[in-house]
Amino acid sequence: MEPTYLDYAATTPLRREVREAMSRVQAERFGNPSSLHRWGREARATLEDARARLASLLGASPAEIVFTRGGTEADNLAVMGRARAARGAAVVCSAIEHRAVLATARAAELEGAPLHILPVSRDGVVEIDALSPLLGLRPAVVSVMWVNNEIGTIQPIPELAALCSAAGVVFHSDAIQAFGKLPIRVDEGVPLSLLSISAHKIGGPKGVGALFVRKGTDLAPLIHGGGHERGMRAGTEDVAGAVGLAVAAELWIRDREVESPRLAALMRRLEEGLREQIPDLSVNGAEAPRAPYILSVSLPGVNSEMLLPALDMEGLAVSSGSACSSGTVTPSHVLTAMGVPAEISGPSIRFSLGRETTAAEIDRVVATLPTLVERMRALAAL
Repeated sequence: MEPTYLDYAATTPLRREVREAMSRVQAERFGNPSSLHRWGREARATLEDARARLASLLGASPAEIVFTRGGTEADNLAVMGRARAARGAAVVCSAIEHRAVLATARAAELEGAPLHILPVSRDGVVEIDALSPLLGLRPAVVSVMWVNNEIGTIQPIPELAALCSAAGVVFHSDAIQAFGKLPIRVDEGVPLSLLSISAHKIGGPKGVGALFVRKGTDLAPLIHGGGHERGMRAGTEDVAGAVGLAVAAELWIRDREVESPRLAALMRRLEEGLREQIPDLSVNGAEAPRAPYILSVSLPGVNSEMLLPALDMEGLAVSSGSACSSGTVTPSHVLTAMGVPAEISGPSIRFSLGRETTAAEIDRVVATLPTLVERMRALAAL
């Protein structure tokens, strides 16, 4: 039987159209975009075309797009770049941020920026009321992700951004799990200043991302050198990667009206099937608005360190949460912040669906997982 991949929140296959577009650029536009000769000018024109295409999808100006070497770098530039530019002002982020934000916020704290963590509800949604008192501190940046990468909860970004805007505070959102899949534009009533995106979550190449930097937002660069990307990110730009990101984003947004309801239907099929077969299964973030492509479930009495390899042996690829923890199975800081007990948060797994996911694959999971769970519970009882 063909293996079933349900870990699209970790990464996605490179789309054929993206691969072909990048191959053409690598073969025909290999020049350094900072060079003044013909090859350099051609590469520069290709880079700026990709920048303009991406900006158009976001409702931004091309001058507001900074290409990076991935989503983690974009998050670092947003958080640490603001902390250094503001010289000692506080950093605020939620308790359930990706480690690319949390670890950067803690690094900023070591450099003298007070750190404030926003609590979340039991369903994994940021407590809006907790933000208002902190805005009086005039923090350097408030950072809250758009869609949580572990449990799929959609955060109240418009409301949080509006509060920050009214207080004159820079607001950043890590939109790496949301961009392309949910409607996101920076010119339609969401007054955020910074937005991080990544190519490999939407069928693009790994190692390519971008940061939207609204005009007038002061950032200190993290990488110094030749002043590339308008001085915000030194280093010769990856022209093919930028094109790959732009093409991948265009394809996702083009297909979204069809794909979103299809994925939502598959997710309902998966959740309902597992609930029926495993009555004590709990869905993390069940009562919150959730993206239709991430499902996190807790399985009491099951050792996830044993379950994940067992699923892999059955040809089912899932994860225990974020794929950015060196391949280890550790307690989820997201579930801990939600107040989920360790005996429940430990045996949790994440299913994430993508454009290649089929109903047959969902049915295979529903048929396979309950048997494995029953077997492991029986072994634990011995």
